[in-house]
Amino acid sequence: MEYNKIYLGNTLDILRNIKNNIFDLGITSPPYNKLEKKNKGWLTSDVIYDNTNDSKDESEYQNEQIQVLNELFRITKEGGSFFYNHKTRWDKGCMIHPMEWLLKTNWVIRQEIIWDRMIASNIRGWRFWQVDERIYWLYKPVGNNKIGKELLSKHALLSSIWRISPERKSDHPAPFPIELPARIIHSILDDNDGLVIDPYSGNGTTLVAAKLLNKKFIGIDISEKYIKNSYDRLDNCTDEKSKDFIKLNEEIKKHIVNKTFKQRKDEGKWKLKFSE
Repeated sequence: MEYNKIYLGNTLDILRNIKNNIFDLGITSPPYNKLEKKNKGWLTSDVIYDNTNDSKDESEYQNEQIQVLNELFRITKEGGSFFYNHKTRWDKGCMIHPMEWLLKTNWVIRQEIIWDRMIASNIRGWRFWQVDERIYWLYKPVGNNKIGKELLSKHALLSSIWRISPERKSDHPAPFPIELPARIIHSILDDNDGLVIDPYSGNGTTLVAAKLLNKKFIGIDISEKYIKNSYDRLDNCTDEKSKDFIKLNEEIKKHIVNKTFKQRKDEGKWKLKFSE
């Protein structure tokens, strides 16, 4: 399999043809099965993807996602991670939560991260305005160790709530902001080499972040249009005046700590409020 390439085709079909234990890290946001015109947001237009349908029977959709995630587990190295962006949805008043299918996969769910988008697509009063989505850190254990290695303090301090505005200008109906995959790649791989996959690569945001952080990558998408747009974006992302380059570097500047908690504790400069 060639690296730094985007493969055209059905995600599950392509994943099934990849060898075991290849990838260090993966990031994606699949189509949410928002049933297109049926469940659009009150303020937003229909979510229509190029060359695919976001309206399936929910049980079929969840079963497909379980299969995709299990294939990703197989092709990820032990100790590797996959970050899966999704959201809670409602159908006829019943909430559908991503945990319903994530718990049926082979992955260890290491953390649930709240992505605070700060804006809502539906501002009706049926429930409090939903401005959040979820990012699940999925982990492939080394042996029976489900805990894994610690993050460096400069990454861990960014906490489990990520306040990042969504991308607003894109030919894709549901694009990532580049800060999101940049934060994940930099936090998990730091300055180490690594191979990153996005199995629903869309307009290529994960791949651009990987390239700018000097990581190898592979993307998969079913749309020739989105793949072409992604390659155009990859060709131009290293320009220091490009939006992607500027935003990624602004994100990297947030990953800094003067002294770790352990160093401060060892120096006696950290004391709990109620300790004696």
